[in-house]
Amino acid sequence: MDVPAINLWAVLLATLAAMVIGFVYYHPKVLGAAWMRAIGHTTESVSRGPKPWVYPLIIVCAFVTAWVLAGAAWISQEFYGGSFLLNTLITGWILFVGFTLSRVIVHDAFDPRGFRVTPHTGFNELLIITAMALIIGVWPPA
Repeated sequence: MDVPAINLWAVLLATLAAMVIGFVYYHPKVLGAAWMRAIGHTTESVSRGPKPWVYPLIIVCAFVTAWVLAGAAWISQEFYGGSFLLNTLITGWILFVGFTLSRVIVHDAFDPRGFRVTPHTGFNELLIITAMALIIGVWPPA
């Protein structure tokens, strides 16, 4: 059995991209103000900042997501052949719909806020997965 070949530098860059996208997406001048209203935050509650462990956790989770996407892209490439970039994008979008978006929808179905936050979470995650797939796809393993 082969172990997926993964470009660690592409995974690290994809992790960084996830952090940048999240920072921009949730900025109050972009979509942060709408997200704050949907989730029930106020300027005061956000200004207190997150707990100290939140950002390290987010970085680890982004790294794991990029690592899994890179491995799944390699498996897809080995199976289908063709363009590594196209395989990575399609694999990322399939995993996004099948795992990320479907689980967010199930989670939000039980949230007292309903589906007010779902579009924000879904769109942010779609942007992140697409960026990760682009980075990993244009920088295949050697």
